[in-house]
Amino acid sequence: MKSIVILGAAVALIGLIAFAIPSFSTEQTRNVVDLGDLKVQAKTQETHVVPPIVSEGAIVLGVLLIGAGLVMSGRTN
Repeated sequence: MKSIVILGAAVALIGLIAFAIPSFSTEQTRNVVDLGDLKVQAKTQETHVVPPIVSEGAIVLGVLLIGAGLVMSGRTN
């Protein structure tokens, strides 16, 4: 049951981070032309946005997992 609580805390933490920082950018370098020793590269930058409903859902799911883990650990016989 302890692993469920840890998993719930991790999911909730990821949801909080995604809610606090909803967008991130990635950069990719591609070879456009490769002719002998001549190489032309292009860098492209993309911005990715995490929808608020996804981060809120992760927070709620994390809290539910924490609650379920605590309830299950209280039922030891």
